[in-house]
Amino acid sequence: MSWLPTLVTETPEAGFELAIKLSRMAVKKTQPDDAIRGRLRADYENSADSLTMASHVVAVHFQTVAKANNYWK
Repeated sequence: MSWLPTLVTETPEAGFELAIKLSRMAVKKTQPDDAIRGRLRADYENSADSLTMASHVVAVHFQTVAKANNYWK
């Protein structure tokens, strides 16, 4: 089974959680080495700019998920 069977979620909150998962999976697919990701984390976890960029990526994914769910209307 696929790790992403659908973009459809029951609630906006579940959609936001899915957006976070999409963002995290993109990082994992881009850098599959756990040890390297662990070392890199120290670089961005204390950087306001990096955290803001990460929030932007989640927001873009949430926009996609919301549209796929017809904005939960």
